[in-house]
Amino acid sequence: MKRARAGRRRPRTPRGRGKPGPGRPPVHNETWSKVSVVLFDRQILHLDRVAARRKDGRSLNRAEVIRALIDGLIDSGMDITAAGSEADLRARVARRLAAPSR
Repeated sequence: MKRARAGRRRPRTPRGRGKPGPGRPPVHNETWSKVSVVLFDRQILHLDRVAARRKDGRSLNRAEVIRALIDGLIDSGMDITAAGSEADLRARVARRLAAPSR
C-alpha cells in the first residue's frame, strides 16, 4: 500500500489582500464551476470570429460570449421549459432575437 508523501503547502492568502498569486488575475465576482460542453466545429469557428480582437484592441473570449448569451437568456425571462428539443429551443431563441420587420 502506497503512503501519501507529505508535501509542502503554501499558506493561502485571501484574495484581495497581500501579494497576488501566480497566473491570471481573478475576473469573477461570484462562485463558479468549470464545465465541459461539446460544440460543433461551425459553432467554434463562429465564436472565434465573434470573439476576435476588435479594432479598438479589446476582445472577448469564448467563455465570455457563452456566459453573456446564457445570462441574456436568463435575464430575458423567456420560458424555455416548453421546448421539446434542442432544435425547438434554437428556433424559439432565434425568433426572439430576430430584428423586427420594417
